[in-house]
Amino acid sequence: MVVQGRGRRARRAGLVGVLWATAELTVTVGVVVLLLVVHQVWWTNRQAAAAAQEQVRSLEQSWAREGEAGGEPLASGPSSSVSASVSASAGGSASPAAPGASSAPAPRPSERAAGAQAGAYAVLRIPRLGLVVPVAQGIDKRAVLDKGYVGQYPGTAGPGAQGNFALAGHRNTHGEPFRYVNRLRAGDELIVDMRGRRYTYVVGRILSETTERDTGVIAPVPRSVVKPEHGYSEPGSYITLTTCTPEYSSKYRLVVWGTLRS
Repeated sequence: MVVQGRGRRARRAGLVGVLWATAELTVTVGVVVLLLVVHQVWWTNRQAAAAAQEQVRSLEQSWAREGEAGGEPLASGPSSSVSASVSASAGGSASPAAPGASSAPAPRPSERAAGAQAGAYAVLRIPRLGLVVPVAQGIDKRAVLDKGYVGQYPGTAGPGAQGNFALAGHRNTHGEPFRYVNRLRAGDELIVDMRGRRYTYVVGRILSETTERDTGVIAPVPRSVVKPEHGYSEPGSYITLTTCTPEYSSKYRLVVWGTLRS
């Protein structure tokens, strides 16, 4: 009897030890996962946002130095046409991919030099949101979007030009420049600054949800091919902002359109 009792106690102690070890492992794994989430959602977000703002300051300082040296003053109007093909990756979560259209005007040599290190060539300002963010060519995640930048879809028109100046940006994490674009309303201003020029677009229409394959939203005359009642039917100078929706999901796309103020 004594031997059997000790055996039961030993088995019970062994079971308690296994349960305790399992609990410790579960807690450890939970802490590690929590730290990874904090790193992804908070720390990388802060890093990307800070780096993006530094790039904005770098561009503006470069433009200011050029202005003092006799460069072009800030002006509004159509962009000068520079016929150069823009090569950029269409990878990343910012689909839809650009349709096979004509090449977008590339930044002028001085503009490329100003943002050569990170690829930024313009600054997007959205007064309603208090947003100031650099714009770069392409929508590759690692090279552009994950840096907290807004990326221009390859093959779309340049700022101020006839056609559609189409942009993508993260809504959550990595600087999340388009976090609150759902708050935009008709009549809000979307301002694009380049060296010596400013282009002011006015929000006209919003498509709250469409699929990632809806390439019509970034066409030269933007119109959804999934929801054809949304979009435009006449040529013009448009701007398009695209981002993922709902928040913390990449299932659908939210689209904001604007037209160039004459």
